[in-house]
Amino acid sequence: MQITPDISIDDGLLQWEFVRSGGPGGQNVNKVSTAVQLRFDLAASSLPADLKRRLATLAGKKLTAGGVLVIDARVHRSQAQNRQAALERLAALIAQAAVRPKPRRATKPTLASKRRRLDAKKHHAQTKRLRGAAGEE
Repeated sequence: MQITPDISIDDGLLQWEFVRSGGPGGQNVNKVSTAVQLRFDLAASSLPADLKRRLATLAGKKLTAGGVLVIDARVHRSQAQNRQAALERLAALIAQAAVRPKPRRATKPTLASKRRRLDAKKHHAQTKRLRGAAGEE
């Protein structure tokens, strides 16, 4: 499966499990296993290590202790649509992880921002001072 022009995953790493889905559908819900669980073995994949690390962070609770990414799709009433939705969600997650975060460069606050901060502190202090007990006049 092609994710981006330079990232693809082997279909052999994808495992499908079909389970019964709840929700609308009447008797169809009781008879047909339309919900899809897509399992992608992240640990065994040939993705670059930094991409795996970012993908694991993005996946959160969808990643098992064994390094398997589990995507559950049960929105649609047909198995084929749920299967396609699971594939699209996996592709979107990998594509999002493929974007390298821009490194942060430390900068110093500008003189104007320092002045604004100090002015705000003085104003706040003045407000607090006025709230105190009335002095002898």
